Amino acid sequence: MQVMTANGVRLNWREDGDPTGLPVVFANSLGTDLRLWDQILPLLPSGLRIIRFDKRGHGLSDCPPAPYAMDDLISDTEALLDGLGISECVFVGLSIGGMIGQGLAARRPDLIRALVLSNTAAKMGDAAMWQTRIDAIRAGGIEALADAVMERWFSPAFLSRPELTAWRNMLTRTPVEGYIGCCQAIAGADLSNTTRGLTLPTLAIAGSADGASPPDLVQGTAAMIEGSQFEVIDGAGHLPCVEEPAAYADLLMAFVKEYADV
Repeated sequence: MQVMTANGVRLNWREDGDPTGLPVVFANSLGTDLRLWDQILPLLPSGLRIIRFDKRGHGLSDCPPAPYAMDDLISDTEALLDGLGISECVFVGLSIGGMIGQGLAARRPDLIRALVLSNTAAKMGDAAMWQTRIDAIRAGGIEALADAVMERWFSPAFLSRPELTAWRNMLTRTPVEGYIGCCQAIAGADLSNTTRGLTLPTLAIAGSADGASPPDLVQGTAAMIEGSQFEVIDGAGHLPCVEEPAAYADLLMAFVKEYADV
């Protein structure tokens, strides 16, 4: 475990691989921590400097009081990468992590040379939907919504697998204040204008069984970025890096090799 104060928040982060290699930064989804990517790492080639971190309110990072804004999450990540001396990375963001990636690429193009937008969009849901979720959590905790979230995250086939319990526990053990704060950040974010201005190489990945960010939503955001690629992993839900890690790693590394000189 390593901790860095970034934008006034102590963030838990981890580095794997070659410290002199191409930096690849992974940003997690709502309700998960940096372990989201555990199954991907053994499938990646040597020679990469792999950085993972827990965003504010998640995992082992600080949990400041809500509300959060998307700008807070982007600024946290910007300060972390600056503190680690990272530039021209490949940034892989899933769900809210992909929103952070879009915002950071627009603000600091020097930090990101190529962008992977996984199961995400420039705008995810509307404020009323997110407020309904926040109200339910305030009334009954994350546990009250956990089963419904699992059904949005995973395909029907995965829901019967024993490891579902671990992912459900990861969700329910997320600090309530951190989860709500990030819900508020998503609710208030529409990145469409800045995402349309992006020109860097971009790969968008969707899961055909994603109940949180369906393929059409992901594809709509990919279409905003000229020259972007769009791929669907058949049978996977909102977390294809968990359900189909080999297919996910293959897409990721084909993209990295093409655009990042690896």
